[in-house]
Amino acid sequence: ELAKLRENPTEESINLVDFTDEEGYGKYLDLHECYEKYINLRGVEKVDYITYLTMFDHLYEIPKERKTSEYRRYVEMLLNYLYDYIQRIKPLLDIDAEMETVQKEFNTQWEAGTFPGWPKETGSVLTNVGAHLDLSAFSSPEELASLGLDRLKSALMALGLKCGGTLEERAQRLFSTKGKKSLDPNLLAKSKPGKSARNKDLERQRDIAFLESQVYKLAEILSDQRAATKENVQRKQARTGEERGESDAEGSSSASEAEEDDDGVPYNPKNLPLGWDGKPIPYWLYKLHGLNISYNCEICGNFIYKGPKAFQRHFAEWRHAHGMRCLGIPNTAHFANVTQIEDALALWEKLKTLKHEERWQPEQEEEYEDSLGNVVNRKTYQDLKRQGLL
Repeated sequence: ELAKLRENPTEESINLVDFTDEEGYGKYLDLHECYEKYINLRGVEKVDYITYLTMFDHLYEIPKERKTSEYRRYVEMLLNYLYDYIQRIKPLLDIDAEMETVQKEFNTQWEAGTFPGWPKETGSVLTNVGAHLDLSAFSSPEELASLGLDRLKSALMALGLKCGGTLEERAQRLFSTKGKKSLDPNLLAKSKPGKSARNKDLERQRDIAFLESQVYKLAEILSDQRAATKENVQRKQARTGEERGESDAEGSSSASEAEEDDDGVPYNPKNLPLGWDGKPIPYWLYKLHGLNISYNCEICGNFIYKGPKAFQRHFAEWRHAHGMRCLGIPNTAHFANVTQIEDALALWEKLKTLKHEERWQPEQEEEYEDSLGNVVNRKTYQDLKRQGLL
């Protein structure tokens, strides 16, 4: 059936949303490609993947001097992934409306110079655009010269005139414009060639900042998936290679649990015990009861018991009792957890020695009293009597 679907896909199969293995059908984020792009940026701190999941939207921490064209391509790659991921997991969310809100907030913050990571360049009003000066209060260039070089330069810049030269030249140049509606073209300052380049640079910075604002919003929408991704990555890194292989085997066995061969034999590649329904029990239940641990008992004829519960129970069953009778040993509590014949025989000899030592011995323990009232054991009394000392 799966092959038929691949050859002749239906409309429902075409409309299915594709997720990578790492995304887990929309539960987690798969930012490995973006992470590789990030750690290859020049001038950024190299971090591990878990740390990157925590701070991939902390773009304001990167100095704006390092936000080059390569950085812009990275932000665009991150933004495209987050945008596509949200469209797949939240198809009813109006992302365009969210982006319009983001653009309005960004324009307000950018004009005010409060957007994170992009401080507004501050400068003196007089040195940048100049300040106009009312010449009606001055009757000669000498009076203008009393204002100083900086004030005259500011007034000349406000009129678009040349602002260089000595104090007297600036005062003379500014005073020559008094009462005139049109200015002498020879006095006008030449336009700076770097002004257009600076405007382009500001526009480039604004575009990068707007991309960052969109990343901030999309990361906020995906806060739950982000936290789940971090927990999932930490859980995977804490497991050993053997546990990962067992979990993969568990997934494959559970996926094919319902599959049966043509002759009705259930699919059981790991040789799991059968449950009440005639099907293999789940692998997690198999491990919970310790059925993956085998215990060998030599007294029972090298019989193998599966799981600690069956192993402890077999010491009171007929098979172990029969093996102990064949060895001539009573099946008492002293021999619990003893599975080797050699160990059982050695323990039985030791127990017999201890029992023999604990028996009552008349020669050593029977007491006699002589004529003087001294108490001695029977052996000592008979020796003294034979020697005639009593």
